[in-house]
Amino acid sequence: MSSPILPRTFCLVLLFTFCIFLSTSLVAQKVKKDLFLLIGQSNMAGRGPLEPEGRPLDEKIWMMDSTDNWVPAKDPVHFDKPAAVGVGPGLSFARAVRQALPAHEIGLIPCAVGGSGIDDWQTGARHSQTGIYPYDEMLARVKKAKKEGRIKAILWHQGEQDSNPEKAAVYEEKLLHFFTKLRKDIGARKVPVIIATLGDFYVERNPEAKRINDIIIRVPENLKNVYYVSSSGLDHHGDQVHFGTAAQKELGRRYAEKYLQIRKH
Repeated sequence: MSSPILPRTFCLVLLFTFCIFLSTSLVAQKVKKDLFLLIGQSNMAGRGPLEPEGRPLDEKIWMMDSTDNWVPAKDPVHFDKPAAVGVGPGLSFARAVRQALPAHEIGLIPCAVGGSGIDDWQTGARHSQTGIYPYDEMLARVKKAKKEGRIKAILWHQGEQDSNPEKAAVYEEKLLHFFTKLRKDIGARKVPVIIATLGDFYVERNPEAKRINDIIIRVPENLKNVYYVSSSGLDHHGDQVHFGTAAQKELGRRYAEKYLQIRKH
């Protein structure tokens, strides 16, 4: 006479095996995010006046919040200066990429710091205006973010703070060194870097900004896999320093257009 214990034990083992298989399958099916690092100063962080959200949040566009948690992306994406942050290029960039690549899930890593110069983006450097350690804190956030996906591109907008004769004279050398070190430190040596020129309105009132723009345009010639987009024609929101909301959205689309061009090659 057979014992009822054996079938019961067999069923339990079978159930346990199925649960393990199901759990493993779910982990394997988890979609990895295309990660984009947003760095630079205030025009990357965004100072465009906020608007009422006119469209639902995209469930496939995420951003890291100030506590390093992933939340649905919405403006303001950054939090460097909570009283000043507004619309930046990050969200419109992500939406344009998603439109072209609807199956992809996007993760934005906001790390820009308003008022930061190139010297603030060095290991151990503390930004005096905010108390933030831009480079060190960025590295820590990237390390956490990479658990959820892979860095696909770095978006950089910076240079206003270095638009004076002394700093502009050494800006190119420092920028080349920065991009080389950055890609090494985040473990993405071949990841594309996309940089944008300073606004026309800023150049008009600050001649040294023209030197910075010339460097931005020239850097791709001297460092592999670095590209630039033009901010020409984009307007400020009244302060002659920061792009307005519509301009920021257009700048984000220009970043996206360049990224999608790169991705095809």
